[in-house]
Amino acid sequence: MSDQAAGQIPLISQLAGAGAGALAVRMNIVVTEAVPGKVVATMPVEGNTQPYGLLHGGASAVLAESLGSIAGALHAGPDRMVVGVDLSCTHHRAVRAGLVTGVATPLHEGQTVATYNITITDEDGHLVCTARLTCLLRKFPRS
Repeated sequence: MSDQAAGQIPLISQLAGAGAGALAVRMNIVVTEAVPGKVVATMPVEGNTQPYGLLHGGASAVLAESLGSIAGALHAGPDRMVVGVDLSCTHHRAVRAGLVTGVATPLHEGQTVATYNITITDEDGHLVCTARLTCLLRKFPRS
């Protein structure tokens, strides 16, 4: 991980409380790069399948929203929170084993709205899923 990425992890922890969040931890999502403009993570297929033994589409959606939310948090900074408002996923290919890798990149990063493109590929580089996440950027509520 680059020095810049290492410097961003505390920000993610501060905003999310536990890095990528409890669901991402349960699904064994591992963030491997988190810098402004790009967030990358892996997720095992094993443990995240549907009854036919294929990667569950919902698992791909969790990976996509996790990555887009982290990217949004990096863009928003420590004084704002990120709330996903729209997630669209298209599943292109079935996967039965191994790791999938997700990459989130910005399509738009404004003051109140940010939209990310997320691609998920298998270990051979085949496209498994494409997703788009739109987030609202809001100030933290006062206690």
